Amino acid sequence: MTVATAVFRITPHVNAEIARWLSYLGAERRMSAKTLDAYRRDVSQFLNFLTDHLGSAPTLKQLAKLTPADIRAFMAARRSEGSGNRSLMRTLAGCRSFARFLERNGKGKVGALAAVRAPKLPRTLPKPLAVSAAKQIADTDLREGEEREPWIIARDAAVLALLYGTGLRISEALGLQRKDFTGKSDSLTVTGKANKTRMVPVLPQVTKAIADYLALCPYENPPNGPLFVGARGKSLSPRIVQLTMARLRGALGLADTATPHALRHSFATHLLARGGDLRSIQELLGHASLSTTQIYTGVDA
Repeated sequence: MTVATAVFRITPHVNAEIARWLSYLGAERRMSAKTLDAYRRDVSQFLNFLTDHLGSAPTLKQLAKLTPADIRAFMAARRSEGSGNRSLMRTLAGCRSFARFLERNGKGKVGALAAVRAPKLPRTLPKPLAVSAAKQIADTDLREGEEREPWIIARDAAVLALLYGTGLRISEALGLQRKDFTGKSDSLTVTGKANKTRMVPVLPQVTKAIADYLALCPYENPPNGPLFVGARGKSLSPRIVQLTMARLRGALGLADTATPHALRHSFATHLLARGGDLRSIQELLGHASLSTTQIYTGVDA
């Protein structure tokens, strides 16, 4: 039985602490349901491994007595099942978060988790588009002749212009509601990771692209409805934006790294190259840590 496929066997007391921990992460740290599911799965796999490794489902006292050798055995088991460094690092992060929660609440210290180094990840730099290519991405003339309705071409141009012009994540852009865009303001309030909101400035060119799309859109856009809609009037799928970007890559002869997320990289890199302040760029991107933003300093603009 592998770590990934085993049936989870957890003592009631430990299971109750997991429930409290996840509730805390959701309420206090405002983590998404997807992140909470991943944390639950990772910690449950760890505990399930320990059940086989120790001979019985570990209690809170047994967790406090774990050794670095126990943690390394778990990592070896995961590697034997094909888990890479990134997956292992995420799993350890979830387990350490649970351990810190236990310690803060007087349930014991799982020191072994902190004593083992997490796997190292190769440092990869973002791959932004050239300035000229990033600007062309939102040019509707580039798609002249396509058998698509004009409003859809205008919509795609508006989304891509928004991604490059503000540095939003694609989920943030597609999460905007109609009421978020008035056409009269030079900024947008965006809800990012952990449901944190931030204000981002919007260039006049981006405002015009969105206004042009709304003027052509055949569907009603109620205030609480999505700003960007699909062909049937429902929320626009990220997959549609990705496919649009793939078509434009072919038209412009760009590399496969030219994805919607690469427009976010392009925004940050181009802004930094023009003298933008790193701390301001951090706030615009919604990064929790400045070290995340600092990676752009390594890109040759």
